[in-house]
Amino acid sequence: MRLVVLGGGESGVGTAILGKEKGYDVFVSDFGKIKENYKEVLISNGIDFEDERHTEDLILNADVVMKSPGIPEKAPIVKKLIERGIPVISEIEFAAPFTRAITIGITGSNGKTTTTMLVYHLLKSAGLNVGLGGNIGKSFAQQVAEDKFDSYVLELSSFQLDGIVDYKPHIAIITNISPDHLDRYDYKYENYIDSKFRITMNQTEDDYLIYDADDEAIAEWLKNNTTKAKLIPFSLTKTFNEGAFIKNNNMEVIINQDEFKMETESIALEGKHNMKNAMAATSVAKLMQIRKATIRESLSNFQGVEHRLEKVLKIQNVQYINDSKATNVNATFFALDSMNSPTVWIVGGVDKGNDYNELMSLVREKVKAIVCLGVDNKKIIDAFGNVVDMMIEVSNMNDAVRMAQRLTEKGDTVLLSPACASFDLFENYEDRGNQFKQAVQNL
Repeated sequence: MRLVVLGGGESGVGTAILGKEKGYDVFVSDFGKIKENYKEVLISNGIDFEDERHTEDLILNADVVMKSPGIPEKAPIVKKLIERGIPVISEIEFAAPFTRAITIGITGSNGKTTTTMLVYHLLKSAGLNVGLGGNIGKSFAQQVAEDKFDSYVLELSSFQLDGIVDYKPHIAIITNISPDHLDRYDYKYENYIDSKFRITMNQTEDDYLIYDADDEAIAEWLKNNTTKAKLIPFSLTKTFNEGAFIKNNNMEVIINQDEFKMETESIALEGKHNMKNAMAATSVAKLMQIRKATIRESLSNFQGVEHRLEKVLKIQNVQYINDSKATNVNATFFALDSMNSPTVWIVGGVDKGNDYNELMSLVREKVKAIVCLGVDNKKIIDAFGNVVDMMIEVSNMNDAVRMAQRLTEKGDTVLLSPACASFDLFENYEDRGNQFKQAVQNL
């Protein structure tokens, strides 16, 4: 059996290692450059590879192809594979049959990383033998090859879900759905929503779907479609006989007639959206039968995720916050919503079809000045030019932070929450966040 892996990054190299271990004839092809550390891993495992090209003769003879999530379906080589009827799948689909571990799959437009990290923290604190993978950390496929975990917590992007056929998580979470990556879905929101719901398409009556009952797109899909999974909702405004909700400043989670209660102010994560992430994660912990004392302790000591509303420093009584992971409007909505002081907002990057109107009322209420950090800021300037007193364009992070500092007074906040992808000026959102933190430390 010939396995061709498109993309020589974390998921690609991990899949190649697992494929080799399972007796496949493996070939890795990357149209870009493969990083040296990954090349070394491929060489030491005796795996053939090429980079900066796709040699069709070596690819189109595959029995199965694992495509890295970053490669679009519209890529010429992918189109050719599909035309020939060669299965093109994701790392998760390839690796899942080789493990008997149960998986907890987490998707959503926002909050999925925080929820994934929190679920992992809860299960690990309880002493479970658990792995963390998917869109985050070490490749799931490589862990299946090398580690023997009993369960995995997987962050799953819509791109990874597009490449599944039979995979099903035992427990699925959809944190929320808002327009994102529409450039990959023919600019049709419903295609993107369907993509997220692929997480539940193979689930059975023995599986669970935990979801945000306040989310319009999710509610609409559930009204018009069915899943066999047992539904467990969470909400900030409704209450349930089974599910998670807020009542009298307590978070309550009721599953199988067993109730868990915790005061909301004892939960380490701040903000309404994080309360939802905590409800989703606690629902998993209850399904995994983790002791209440352990859940309480884990929720009260969880540190949060880097580049997500991360407090960097307070300088001259101005708080600097790194929310570089906010790569869409909805994520930035949460960030602005949780600001309690006049805010200088650093925004911009590669726009993925954003509608900034959703932010208008929050910008009017909370933002005193905007620093645009991107190659093309026209849409942002058109949207907010008349709304804030001060609007400045910059082309690098040091200038952005220095300008922001000049615009602040004591008690203000400087918030980097770009609402856009980072690829115009940075390698990725981590690079953008790290440059922000470095620039703040240099003030």
